[in-house]
Amino acid sequence: MRVLLDTNIIMDWFLGRQPHVEQVAVIIKMCTEDKIKGCIAAHTVTNLFFILRNEFSVEKRRLVLLDLCNEFKVIGIDASKLISALKNNNFNDFEDCLQDECAMNFNADYIITRNTADFKNSKIKAVNPIKFLEKIN
Repeated sequence: MRVLLDTNIIMDWFLGRQPHVEQVAVIIKMCTEDKIKGCIAAHTVTNLFFILRNEFSVEKRRLVLLDLCNEFKVIGIDASKLISALKNNNFNDFEDCLQDECAMNFNADYIITRNTADFKNSKIKAVNPIKFLEKIN
């Protein structure tokens, strides 16, 4: 099983957002224990560095994001992914389209996100953490 974790999933984990953090922690543990293969998109790291600026110092953000990059396969964004996403009219949100491009590159079975509606036209099926855990149990 191969999954891409959307930015909001990583934010739930970093920020301990209730009621989501419990399910997310289970999925992340499964990834770090190699029970499933997990990845993140490279732009998730840059987005998180900016988004978390009010929560963590620069030093803390660097540390937690370095740990994240060491635990998960990071799928890069290159010109072909950017061009493909720019040409894709099936997404309203360009960032979500890039998540789909990265998930395809990783041969992911699922994109795990809390915003499944944003991925209704994705090539890789999007599921929320609860549905994902139900599927694998």
